[in-house]
Amino acid sequence: MTLLMALDYASVAVFALTGALVASRSQLDLVGFIFVACLTAVGGGTIRDLLLNRDLVFWVADPAILLAAVCAAVVVFFGAHLLESRYRAIVWLDAFALAIAVPAGAGVAMGLGHHWAIVLVMGVATGCFGGLMRDVVCNEVPLVLKQGELYATAAFAGAGAAVMTSLLTDDGMLALLACAGVTFVLRAGSIAFNWRLPVYRARPPRPERPKQG
Repeated sequence: MTLLMALDYASVAVFALTGALVASRSQLDLVGFIFVACLTAVGGGTIRDLLLNRDLVFWVADPAILLAAVCAAVVVFFGAHLLESRYRAIVWLDAFALAIAVPAGAGVAMGLGHHWAIVLVMGVATGCFGGLMRDVVCNEVPLVLKQGELYATAAFAGAGAAVMTSLLTDDGMLALLACAGVTFVLRAGSIAFNWRLPVYRARPPRPERPKQG
């Protein structure tokens, strides 16, 4: 198994767990759990592979990936009630999944010899779109769009770290490790220490000055 394939498997498994946990918050049936888990697990990677025009989408080339997502959904269906805080579990598992999926997306783009801008976009797309689909389908506020959250920013910075490292060294493993590390540190800091980006605040219009004479 190649490194990129291992990253795809790992991100699928962890993202599937988050999808199933969100399904539990929406009180869906087992089929709903499986659907949301699979959508979350393969959504970002599917968009990546379609945009990069790969010969086969990764889960079509290896259908066992879907089985991993289904197994995660079944486990959560019977075990979600054991968690003290499902939302906290979702947020932290999602952070781990993001730190795996972003290097997977960036690594595929780099492996195909694409421009650094495409590497950035594919890292962000692979990391963010599965969770975005999950939250929209389950009528949750998407984590990626929450005010000031370092989510897409963490993915962008991680993919940027991969690009910068690849310019300094030919060690692809080091580039992917830098990507994963930067992504996770920023996302975990946002969760644990409330790191935030500034957000737009509406201001009332200035009163017009009275005209002179």
